[in-house]
Amino acid sequence: MKFSKLDKASIIAIKDCMGTKTGERVLVISDVEKREIGLSLFENAKKLGHQSLYVEMVPGKVNGEEPSDEIAELMKKFDVVLCPTLTSLTHTDARRNASALGVRVATFPGITKEVMIRGLNADYNKISALSLKLKEILEKGKHVRVTTKLGTDISFSIEGRTSYASKGLFHAKGESGNLPTGETFLAPVEGTANGVFIVDGSMAGLGLVKNSNIYIKVENGFATKITGKKTAKKLVKILDAAGAEARNIAEFGIGTNYAAKLSGVLLEDEKVLGTIHIALGNNKSMGGSVGVALHLDGVIKKPTVYLDDVLLMKKGKLLI
Repeated sequence: MKFSKLDKASIIAIKDCMGTKTGERVLVISDVEKREIGLSLFENAKKLGHQSLYVEMVPGKVNGEEPSDEIAELMKKFDVVLCPTLTSLTHTDARRNASALGVRVATFPGITKEVMIRGLNADYNKISALSLKLKEILEKGKHVRVTTKLGTDISFSIEGRTSYASKGLFHAKGESGNLPTGETFLAPVEGTANGVFIVDGSMAGLGLVKNSNIYIKVENGFATKITGKKTAKKLVKILDAAGAEARNIAEFGIGTNYAAKLSGVLLEDEKVLGTIHIALGNNKSMGGSVGVALHLDGVIKKPTVYLDDVLLMKKGKLLI
């Protein structure tokens, strides 16, 4: 039997990432925009011997929009649920309620065929091991400083903060997360970040920045000045619409997926090995206290990272 690259990526998602077992039932929820990927997951789940169902809905207008009551109920009735959709089902009651009942859920917000193939044709045991190792290292640290050749120089406290390893293996009851994945992240202590960071990779919702780097000045935990070309102006507009707390320094993350590349799809971009990302806005989902309805990540290329004045990463190369 001949398998395409997309088939191989789908099989890795089902078999390796979700750890599906004999007799488990698989639900695939997709939409008209992501039909090719949805059907690939569905067909390969069947080939692997799982009783499977494919459901297609109209794409949501925004990330976090609830699916229909019928789909929400269906999600509770399967062992594994896979959601390749245009907008994210990650932060929905439908997903949370299914997870609470022990269902394992993977969301693929904004996924493209290219991102699926690149990000999932990878050794997730290797990605998991690196993500967990970084989690352990970060949780022993108190202070982070990030610098780059372009001029990024930002410091913040991480003392007492839990780190999260997005390892891409959802084998235990109720586990959920994005696919493709590969990152370790945490919420810097509110009010402690100072300096400047220059987004030269991509910005959530705005895509690749290319020749329009975004310069963000940070004082006492908030982005106080944002400059650059059109992309920077668009970012300011989005932040201003969400309110003052949208400028909170919400997340520091390190990519751990060696197969991922900068594509303009943040789902992939923030996972690229050799990059870090700093997010603005909501940090409640990672143990912080800011609940604003916005979370935007900015990806920084080839950073140098110090943890308690010890080199953790040099020009994008992890030293662990």
